[in-house]
Amino acid sequence: MTLHSSVLRDATPADAPVIADIGTRGFIARFGHLYSAENLERFLRETHTAQKVAAELADPGLLCAVVEVDGQIVSYAKVLRQSTLPRHTPAQRPFELKQLYTDPDLIGRGAGARLMDWTLAQARAHGADWLELSVYADNPQAQRFYARYGLAKVADIEFWVGDHCDPECLFAVEL
Repeated sequence: MTLHSSVLRDATPADAPVIADIGTRGFIARFGHLYSAENLERFLRETHTAQKVAAELADPGLLCAVVEVDGQIVSYAKVLRQSTLPRHTPAQRPFELKQLYTDPDLIGRGAGARLMDWTLAQARAHGADWLELSVYADNPQAQRFYARYGLAKVADIEFWVGDHCDPECLFAVEL
């Protein structure tokens, strides 16, 4: 599957099951080995169900776009219009890239780049002064990806999956 003929569009409520599936498979593929079965199941139930995604898509404080190839969603990004991350920048109107997931079999083919361009454009269009995100401390691939867009580590933070605490890096860029 090539991404040359891909389409970037706003997510719709009908996309919730596919977005949840990509998020689940992507999280398990990259991070599933870090957690107990109980913690992983609980986290996925709280964050990557079709019902959870549908509720997020109905929230005017969240923007979501998908990349489709041949009519199939292969990647998505969720952006919060008000960051929920701990404050470590002088931002007054920070946006937060909440999730950017690509089908695990299609990573590195350009969908993530299209969604990062969309994310930055949305943040600027909506008057954000900073873009922030949280990235796992032991994920150099993702850190390099975000650095290409000017984001840099500004703080060490925590990310909880059940009763397991992950070391995370807060990345941010002034817009």
